[in-house]
Amino acid sequence: MNRRTFIRRTGVSTAGLSMLSFTGFPAVYKNSLISVVPEDNGKALINPDMGWTMHYYSNIITNYGSRLEPSDTLDDFPGLSTVYLRVPWSFIETEEGKFNWELLDTPAQRWISKGKRVAFRVSAEESWMRYATPKWVKDAGAEGIDLNGNKDGTWEPKFDDPIFLEKVENFVKAMAERYDDKSYVDFVDVGHFGMWGEGHTVMSGIEYPFEVKKWHIDVYLKYFKNTLLCISDDFAGHDKPGDHFPISDYAFSKGVTLRDDSIMVQPAPRNWYHSEMAQQFWPTLPVILEHEHYGNAIKRGSWDKDLFLKSVEDYHASYMSIHWWPRILLNENKDVIDKINLRMGYRLQLVEASWPEEVKAGEAFEFKTEWKNAGVAPCYKGGFLCLTIKDGKEGIVAVLVNDEFDFNELETGEPGKSKSKTIASMFTIAPVFKDANREFSRTIQTGDFQVFVSIGSRDGTPIYELPYENNDGNKRYKIGNITLNK
Repeated sequence: MNRRTFIRRTGVSTAGLSMLSFTGFPAVYKNSLISVVPEDNGKALINPDMGWTMHYYSNIITNYGSRLEPSDTLDDFPGLSTVYLRVPWSFIETEEGKFNWELLDTPAQRWISKGKRVAFRVSAEESWMRYATPKWVKDAGAEGIDLNGNKDGTWEPKFDDPIFLEKVENFVKAMAERYDDKSYVDFVDVGHFGMWGEGHTVMSGIEYPFEVKKWHIDVYLKYFKNTLLCISDDFAGHDKPGDHFPISDYAFSKGVTLRDDSIMVQPAPRNWYHSEMAQQFWPTLPVILEHEHYGNAIKRGSWDKDLFLKSVEDYHASYMSIHWWPRILLNENKDVIDKINLRMGYRLQLVEASWPEEVKAGEAFEFKTEWKNAGVAPCYKGGFLCLTIKDGKEGIVAVLVNDEFDFNELETGEPGKSKSKTIASMFTIAPVFKDANREFSRTIQTGDFQVFVSIGSRDGTPIYELPYENNDGNKRYKIGNITLNK
């Protein structure tokens, strides 16, 4: 038993308790209960729909994965779940219909092979290069403008040009055929609109109407039918205050989530712009944050560790970027990164568990647990409580699932103030089946067994890491023992 887990045995009187029925069998109460109060180990968790996203490419393909060895997937960065690949369109579709997918697939497979995940953005305009949209699109007749009035600067496509839109749709279709509905893809940005794919056109000053922005969202929705999509908050205006805008409301109505790339780009009090907008999204969709390039923020005087943590709280963020050379960011900010890992996304905590010290095969018993979500966001995909009984050789003796409570219903709260939920589960090991005057039950050994708890699918497959030791290697956590008698 983990030394961080407190165990107590309590005598329980059965006086006044009525006999309950569970699948036709009477409940059995023992006079002695084991009660366990586990202690959170404080470690970062790698779970679905949350984590740190590592900018392997940050538009420029030499930032920031270029210093990493091919074998280096930053396993020492606590909570890193996802490699983020953001590149200009022209680097992928070098000629019309000819694709350089290797640029994405090579780093992606490094992370996938370690059980991590991938996210993408492909942009159509960059401030540091002329043709983020491939030049062949312009040569095909798409209209655009030369920023700064010269042919040495960025060429900005007209984001409503019919030829441009046709070529964008062809690309998005090809990208979706390759990456949609892949379990390792966390999210894809709607990236073909605006500077850096952020949904704003502040450098040209051209204002595009709602219908143009809607088209860009819709074309991704048309082909990415099974992947979480997101738009930048700047689709609504890069610095416009407010909580609801027509384009963000539309995105939300289509299940497209929100990302904000403005965290600490400017010093306080303009440290970010749209935490109010995020309040519509986070209860049902994971919100994604990106902080300013760390080195730039240090030079500008906009970096603040307290604000870094506060951004996660204000946005109820599930993802945060690693937007610099990753180990520099980690080494200089380990203290606040550890704090963020205790709050970002969700954190399912077992407050207490109790069960009888001894049970009989074929008779129901109560397994009572209390749970909290210590994070800022829901467990979006949800899951169910599973009690697994194992023998001394790690063989699975019984898998018992309570599918009446979905863990996506656990409420969030301020630090240390989330509400708990008690789950009273009635389980039976090796139930007896009756047919006329005959009884049947599977053969099961008796003696002392190990008790494991997990959260996962209805069939008992664990999905989520929990903040405890004694993991069996499959996200089941040993919390004690039980004696099984006949």
